[in-house]
Amino acid sequence: MERDEVECFLLLAEELHFGRTADRMGLSRARVSQLIQRLERRVGAPLFIRTSRRVTMSAIGRQLRTDLEPHHRAMDAALARAASTARGIDTVLHVGFSNPLTGEILLKVTEALRASHPGLAVEICEVPMTDPYGRLRDGEFDVQLQEFPVREDDLGGGPPLLTEDRALAVPSTHPLAARDTVSLEDLADVLLLTVEGELPAYWREHYTPTHTPSGRPIMPGPSVTQMQEALMLVAAGRGALLTAAHSATYFARPGVAYVPITDAEPVGYGLVWRAGDTTAALEAFADAASAAAREMTQGASRTVAPV
Repeated sequence: MERDEVECFLLLAEELHFGRTADRMGLSRARVSQLIQRLERRVGAPLFIRTSRRVTMSAIGRQLRTDLEPHHRAMDAALARAASTARGIDTVLHVGFSNPLTGEILLKVTEALRASHPGLAVEICEVPMTDPYGRLRDGEFDVQLQEFPVREDDLGGGPPLLTEDRALAVPSTHPLAARDTVSLEDLADVLLLTVEGELPAYWREHYTPTHTPSGRPIMPGPSVTQMQEALMLVAAGRGALLTAAHSATYFARPGVAYVPITDAEPVGYGLVWRAGDTTAALEAFADAASAAAREMTQGASRTVAPV
């Protein structure tokens, strides 16, 4: 088997879409079709079932994917180790994460880098809610995995790696807690907790808006400095919290109900670093983070999606 055949097959098995596979490989759709057909002739059976509406895998295709993936990952890791040795990547990256979901991704990245770049050590630490960029600017962190948007002139970064739905944390006794979903207009009916600190205006408007889409005012509640403090106030009936959907899993607690928001822009997550500070170590980390995010979104609930 040729390497381009293997890569095309595994990407198509992941995407189940010829157009997206072509985009990721930098090829035309026709070339992707040629590679898959060549591999199917080599196998002697269809690997994918194509209709006008969808692409699915055949039983033989699923078996081949299961057999090939470990070997393909091992080849990639071996090449990455060789390239790492050639580039002399032997350093420590200090990485910040903003919440449990991003922390879980970073643990997967760290594990992957142990195999692919044994000379690259990763140390992770939580980003303070009240100062999302300070430790990065001060050099304590080399890179952060955090919520978007980030519109800072001195900071750069990559594209979003994944997105997540949003939810409203309300007291379990509040009328909104009995609803299956809420909308941004419902924020006018609660005191919305705010975050203490010198935060950019665009950040505040995205995560603690002052008005609903129709212009109704949203009354500010108490200011908080960390998630547990916020949830304590929610449970006590002191306000509501606009948060990401994963909070319902990682921060489940008595007295707090999480209600999905139907019309809120999803939360995007990506890497942020100091502009101009790109290094070989950072590039290796970014590649591993992109792969870990894709892996996490495979089979995830609809609340988390790849970008």
